[in-house]
Amino acid sequence: MTAALQPGILFGLCGAALVGIGLFAVVTHPGLLRRIIGCNILGAGIFLVFGAVARRGAGAGLEADPVPQALVITGIVVAFSASALAVALLKRLSELNVGERAGAEAAPEPRSGT
Repeated sequence: MTAALQPGILFGLCGAALVGIGLFAVVTHPGLLRRIIGCNILGAGIFLVFGAVARRGAGAGLEADPVPQALVITGIVVAFSASALAVALLKRLSELNVGERAGAEAAPEPRSGT
């Protein structure tokens, strides 16, 4: 009974739950910001599962395999940068859409017939 509560198994199950939640958010939500957050949750789950696999696949005498740990750390940095870029692009897109709406409302309609 206590074998199910080992840290590697617990981390793997939590990571799988995060992957499911993130995938659900990406597929079902229509808003772009929510999809970006869903991608971040999905990526966090993948990093957690990958770290759990690295811990379980450790060689003799080591706590965990250092190569997957280095890949997870690099992936976190890349995911943060990609998220910042996506939010900046989303902000610019919303500014352009607001400008188009304001320009269309302020422009007078052309008169016909005279």
